[in-house]
Amino acid sequence: MPQYHAKVFVTLKPSILDPQGRTVERALAHLEHANVSGVRVGKLIELSLTGERPQVEAQLQDITANVLSNPIMEDARWELEEHR
Repeated sequence: MPQYHAKVFVTLKPSILDPQGRTVERALAHLEHANVSGVRVGKLIELSLTGERPQVEAQLQDITANVLSNPIMEDARWELEEHR
């Protein structure tokens, strides 16, 4: 049965305040990196899945939307690659 490695990227929607991003931005400015702006902090979640690709993709979409992210506040995308 095929095995897959998935990466799920979750970030706050642009309209949502990102206090962690602001903290990192201020820290960078204090460390003489004042030219950095618009810092946003997110999450990376990695998963291993087995099964046929269409079913794995559907399962991953469901997991991403209903477990790993809050679609009201967060954007989420995923990447899937087959292990060989």
